Amino acid sequence: MSEKTPLCKFGWKAPDFTLSSTKNDVVNLKKFVSNSKCSGFLIMFICNHCPYVNSIVKKIVINCSDLQQYGVFSLAICSNDSVKYPEDSFEKMKTYSTSNGFTFPYLHDSDQKVAKLYDAKCTPDFFGFNESGLLQYRGRLDATGRQPTNELSDRELFNAMILIARTGEGPPEQKASIGCSIKWK
Repeated sequence: MSEKTPLCKFGWKAPDFTLSSTKNDVVNLKKFVSNSKCSGFLIMFICNHCPYVNSIVKKIVINCSDLQQYGVFSLAICSNDSVKYPEDSFEKMKTYSTSNGFTFPYLHDSDQKVAKLYDAKCTPDFFGFNESGLLQYRGRLDATGRQPTNELSDRELFNAMILIARTGEGPPEQKASIGCSIKWK
């Protein structure tokens, strides 16, 4: 079942968290941001099995790689119930991140606390923060939705994150992301 994200709550502070990474380490958001010396950061709720995510995963990787040049760093989180959805298990997350060439940490939210803290609704669900950790973007990657294309169309998320990196503020007009609902326990 598809679900849309709510409107951006501008200025909402990113809650801190610590989660296991597919690289066999632990990532703490506060340390990650301070060590990265970033001008903004992106938190993405994704999963391995969602057709919405799978149709854009290559573009996610390209956008995140390109954003690093502007001091914007990315994290992806899988919060789905892996008992009911074994394709979203931590072991399969490792394979998924490697096979798709992730250049960013892919984190496992096994107890779903982080998804609840962020009020994540679907996969993909994008949260763009400025360097102060204040939410400035909650929208879609681009207009392609589930259309299978590797072309980089109007890069809404990318352009929003560049704006945030340069000005600290996101675009006033944002279009909601749509995807598969988070699979809650």
